[in-house]
Amino acid sequence: MSRTSSAPARPATAVDPFTMKPSLNTLPATELAAQATAGAITCEQVVRECLDRVAAREPVIKAWAYIDPDLVLRQAKAIDARANRGPLHGVPIGIKDVIETADMPTQMGSSIYRGYQTLSDASCVAVLRAAGALIFGKTVTCEFAGPAANVTTNPHDPTRTPGGSSSGSGAAVADYMVPFGFGTQTGGSVQRPSSYCGIVGFKPSFGLINPQGVKPAAESLDTVGLMVRTVEDAELFMRVLTGSEPVRWLSGDTRIRVGLCRTYAWDGAEEATRQAVEDAARRLEKAGFTVRDVELPSPCETLPTTREIINDFERARGMAWEWNTHRDQISAALAKAIRNGLTIPRAQYIEALETVERCRQRTAQLFNDVDVLLTPTVNGEAPVGLANTGDHRFQSIWTQLRTPAVTLPTHAGPNGMPVGIQLIGPRYGDDRLLAIAQRVFALLGRGPMIKL
Repeated sequence: MSRTSSAPARPATAVDPFTMKPSLNTLPATELAAQATAGAITCEQVVRECLDRVAAREPVIKAWAYIDPDLVLRQAKAIDARANRGPLHGVPIGIKDVIETADMPTQMGSSIYRGYQTLSDASCVAVLRAAGALIFGKTVTCEFAGPAANVTTNPHDPTRTPGGSSSGSGAAVADYMVPFGFGTQTGGSVQRPSSYCGIVGFKPSFGLINPQGVKPAAESLDTVGLMVRTVEDAELFMRVLTGSEPVRWLSGDTRIRVGLCRTYAWDGAEEATRQAVEDAARRLEKAGFTVRDVELPSPCETLPTTREIINDFERARGMAWEWNTHRDQISAALAKAIRNGLTIPRAQYIEALETVERCRQRTAQLFNDVDVLLTPTVNGEAPVGLANTGDHRFQSIWTQLRTPAVTLPTHAGPNGMPVGIQLIGPRYGDDRLLAIAQRVFALLGRGPMIKL
């Protein structure tokens, strides 16, 4: 494996070819906030460049379910007029369209909710707005954050899926339209599009980000997640959203123990994923990390089955109104899950919940001997075509176990498409995981993605 200029550019700071200066829409959120707070740039300047990018690329990418340039500019001018400046002052963000916004419709990728408008922001939106962020627009979601693909394309190759269900957020961040997008994950809807689009995706420990105002899919699995271009940006947004102290970044001589966890789904991985994970392990070991193989304990091999039981049972009941009153407007893929959920006995659902809880307890013991797990994010490059949003097996493991997970855009597959690696920390060990991810990305993330 080697680095090559033919690999896709890593989402970082691009340079305007005419001025040879960084374009504001390509800067990470941490830098935008710092410059805006210092008065070096204005929010209006930032969003005008973001709007220019959207105007140039949206006809191909189709990342936005709703965007009103006049509203964006009015917000920007109001933010610039504020005397008090929060930690996200002037930073434009995209909101997955299953998350409520008081000033924009929340249509959930469904004709049932066309034009639907709430009176309030979701909790996570309200917190970021109060911190100075600008709500730029609503990003495309798969229908009710479910299995049916929507219209968004992959910024690296528009003939390929961006992943789902947080497809619009992943594509918008990867294409430099905004530096941050909210996603939600019930199976793999933050991590998969982050890997396919070549960005940093962070799924925090279950419950750390308040889900009030987010349309439920399966309430015991749903997790609000972050889609960004740097680990430092993920840390900044988590700090604002959870009121935590700044992460203590690790020094270069900190000893880090890595458990290489291929998981039970390894046989279903493409060669690109296998090479990415094993290449990352070799490079980390060479850099002084301690790396050893670990295996998920029993009964974790049953997690594919338990995920479908829990997801379908909870979704069928959570969507009772839509099913009873607008069944003809629900896609075939989602209808199949609902029908299945309605046939699942309560005893089988409870058994699945109890099995997953045993897996959580036994997996927690792995972190007695390692600081972080290195594992695949996806089974390969983004599939060709827009009808299939990809395989969630490698992500839904950690969604069920409720552990924090971060995917890093470190490698590129044989077709030049991103293939991420995934780091897992113990439950509620989010800060430590981000600190380790920052070290790993500093080692593996310089220059173009590693060509496999």
